[in-house]
Amino acid sequence: MNICLNNILDEIKEYEMKVTSETSNIIDESSRIIIYLTQLLATVKKQIVEKGFKDESEEIDFFRNIKPQILGKLIYYNKLFRIETSCPVNNGQMYHTFFSNELEELKQEYKDHICNSDFYRYYRSRRIDRDKEYFMLGKINYHTGLNSFVFEIDSSFSTYYDYKIAKIIANELLYTYLLSKVNLDQKTDFILQNPESVKDFFWTGSKNALIELIYALHVSGAISNGKIGIRKISLVFHHLFRIPLGDIHHAFHRMKDRAGSRTMFLDQLKVTMEEYMDKDL
Repeated sequence: MNICLNNILDEIKEYEMKVTSETSNIIDESSRIIIYLTQLLATVKKQIVEKGFKDESEEIDFFRNIKPQILGKLIYYNKLFRIETSCPVNNGQMYHTFFSNELEELKQEYKDHICNSDFYRYYRSRRIDRDKEYFMLGKINYHTGLNSFVFEIDSSFSTYYDYKIAKIIANELLYTYLLSKVNLDQKTDFILQNPESVKDFFWTGSKNALIELIYALHVSGAISNGKIGIRKISLVFHHLFRIPLGDIHHAFHRMKDRAGSRTMFLDQLKVTMEEYMDKDL
């Protein structure tokens, strides 16, 4: 059995982008991705249980690198779903306080349960000398004061420490998300409350051109490594340029059916930039 980490990551990323383009809010988006990741994890588990591993190195690689990526994303989106379905609607002080509190709770969890653990230091330092102990089935040492969660895991598909890595991955993703919510809401409020600060900013291109640019920035990972959703990015541009973008997903799908170039604005940007560069030669 051979499961490639890059293939798994590419598959997850492709599905995330597909769902982002088809859904209208983060709750629907996270709900669909939770179902997808649950099914993906079940499929991978079936392969592992039926075929096993060809050697120790493959087993260690799976439980250290592959499974935690799937499970980590699943934990992240599940937490995201719970947060978003519990938060106050719209913006305002309650909304901002809610996400600020979530961020502080996450920081406290990191301080209390993660950063000072021996395993966290082992993982972060990229050591491999104890990998056989941490990432092979049937190697759990029950005399080291492990979390009671260890007694509930499936011993045929977990080493306990693969879950620990998944939790680290999920917390890092969640930290980035919550930080963007808190910081972005602060910046958005500043713009809304201080229109003089952006009075000279105008979008003079077409609305479709701006949507094309927003999608290009998102899918390329140029903004926050692609971890900020398309709706959040479009909100920033909406407030910055004071231009209503409407249903950007519908507009994007119309672009996909264009005759000729589907990236007219990006093509024009490239031509204009090269002409400008040529002037300095």
